[in-house]
Amino acid sequence: MTPFEEMDRLFQGLFPRAWGLPARWEWPSWADMEMPFEGRVPKVDVVDRDAEILVRAELPGVKKDDLDITLAEDTVIIKASTQHESKEEKGDYLRREITQGSFARTIPLPAAVQGDEARASFKDGVLELTLPKAAPAKRHSVKVE
Repeated sequence: MTPFEEMDRLFQGLFPRAWGLPARWEWPSWADMEMPFEGRVPKVDVVDRDAEILVRAELPGVKKDDLDITLAEDTVIIKASTQHESKEEKGDYLRREITQGSFARTIPLPAAVQGDEARASFKDGVLELTLPKAAPAKRHSVKVE
């Protein structure tokens, strides 16, 4: 039972519905609500290791040259665009589907990283970023004069 269905069930006991109104209002499923964003935001894994942070992103249909990766101190931004075209002809019937678009995902990192030493690889639609952690700031004593 979804959270919406559970909430509807609880309210049915508190507030009976008036005669003539629909007996039950159906909440949209989570899948229906996510559909407009489907395929536009890559799924990611962020792994915090001792000396580095590993970020993996699923990017099916994206070409290496269409990737744009930007690093800030504790944030990585992944941008890409995709275009796919399929065509099916049967007799007089022609079907054509075109999926294209772009996306950007900003991923907060658990620590500051050294962007100039970052490494990236892209294989089989999976982007892997290895980001060395920045050295922690050293504390200094300040003598009061």
